[in-house]
Order: sequence, then C-alpha cells, then structure tokens
Amino acid sequence: MNSFYMLTIPRGFDRERTSIHKLQYHFIWCPKYRKSVLEGEVRDRLEELIEEKADELGLEILELAIRPDHVHLFITGDPTLAPNKILQQVKGYSSRYLRDEFDFGLLSLWTRSYFVSNAGDVSSEVIEEYIDAQAGE
Repeated sequence: MNSFYMLTIPRGFDRERTSIHKLQYHFIWCPKYRKSVLEGEVRDRLEELIEEKADELGLEILELAIRPDHVHLFITGDPTLAPNKILQQVKGYSSRYLRDEFDFGLLSLWTRSYFVSNAGDVSSEVIEEYIDAQAGE
C-alpha cells in the first residue's frame, strides 16, 4: 500500500483524493481611486456576493472585513485554484452585480491591483486579529 494513504492527517488540514493541504490566503483590494463606496447597502450586498462566490468555489471564508475603501478577505484555498484565479472570480462576480445594482459613476468597480499573502507560518488567529484591528483605522 502507498505510504501516502497511511499518513495521519494533521489537524486543520484538508484531504482530497490525491492531496493533503492547508492553504489560507489573506487578500486585500480596493475600489477604483480608493473611493469610499463600500458602505451601507453596498457593503451588505458585497458580503453576500463574496459568500456566494466562495460557496460556489468550495472555499471557506475565515474572516471578511469590508471597509469603506478596501476589503480584507481571509479564506481557505484549494490546490486546484491559484490565488489570482480565486480573487479574479470574487472581484469579477461582485463587480458585475454591484455595478448593475448601484450607481458608482465608475466604469469598473475594482482596481486591477491587490495584495495576497499565504498564512504560512502566521497563525489564523494573528491574521484575524489584524483584520479586526483595521476597524479602528
């Protein structure tokens, strides 16, 4: 028998048919011109849209913080999805619906830029504390 199948899965890791993994990404992105448009109904709708897309992709949101001019998303990863593809899906999906439902006066909602880091050696608690601390900006 292949030794891979005899491995004990470490706590917190996910097992697929051919892999054992623990991928967690912290994304930050902003609206064009860093406009403060992510408030009230827009904020609530954006949260719904991000949750819908995460469910569709089979990803778990560990923490989501939407500020008026930027978004923090701490999410599990999937080894079949590159981080840039995850964010491309989230940003494209949310932009399409938000621009149809709200008038921002922008041709595209999001900048092309974003920040991403893998949790790596940083615990999820540290990242969650960092995101929570951003509320007091």
